[in-house]
Amino acid sequence: MTSGDYAPLIWKLRHSAVDVTHGLLMGVINVTPDSFSDAGENLDPDAAVRSALDLYRAGASIIDVGGESTRPGADRVPASVEIDRVLPVVERLVAEGIVVSVDTSKPEVALAAVEAGAQVVNDVTAASDPAMPQLLAELGVGVVLMHSQGKPRTMQDDPRYDDVVTEVTKFLDGRAAALVGVGVDPSAIAVDPGIGFGKTVTHNLELIAGLETLAGLGYPVLLGASRKSFLGALTGIEQPSERDGVTAVTTALGFERGARIFRVHDAATSRAAIAVVAAIVNPQQWDEWLQG
Repeated sequence: MTSGDYAPLIWKLRHSAVDVTHGLLMGVINVTPDSFSDAGENLDPDAAVRSALDLYRAGASIIDVGGESTRPGADRVPASVEIDRVLPVVERLVAEGIVVSVDTSKPEVALAAVEAGAQVVNDVTAASDPAMPQLLAELGVGVVLMHSQGKPRTMQDDPRYDDVVTEVTKFLDGRAAALVGVGVDPSAIAVDPGIGFGKTVTHNLELIAGLETLAGLGYPVLLGASRKSFLGALTGIEQPSERDGVTAVTTALGFERGARIFRVHDAATSRAAIAVVAAIVNPQQWDEWLQG
């Protein structure tokens, strides 16, 4: 995919299909006490719903709700705890008419959230649980398959690759094929290179620079670089909540290189970044949109 290529790209969800051709924002809501980005401020369901509605009004088309931290060093939590955290938020957002994604690698959590109305399962382990692929096929949901090397507790100890872009692309192509093999609709699959999940700063930069290779698989590419530690390492910005401006840089560059879904904590800034880069890389078509 080249920067000026705007061929229609549709992502099929459980009850709808979304056009991600011109960029789609997925707002992050962590219903956890140990989130790296918000210090647990959304653990209370009322606070989580308020934050989600703010993200939606600022331009996030999908809200991604997670009940287990996947930051480096994080411990696993029981499925029952995860369900208790996410379900009240999912139910209330669905009642507001918002498209909801559940960020989980546990089949029981995915099932509970989808039964409550979620339309997407965002799995940071690329459906590695043996029960997950068949469940995803039966539910007919949108799926995000993410690459990670190792487990959250140890993934940043010493990540190594011979060619990170090639290896991540090959892995995600294989996982997508495995899901298609058990009945998942190919148009329901999006792929995520897993920025910060078992990668050094250099690995992250190489993946973002090489997103065209991943986009070449034909699935929508999700980029989740928002507020991550490599941005702090590059800029010296220590507080994750202060990294939204540099996050928008990754959004703009990611869009230019073929990513079309962006998982962000601040929708407004990344939405503006997409608008600017889309106009720059294809000014004639952007003018047509404005006229239309």
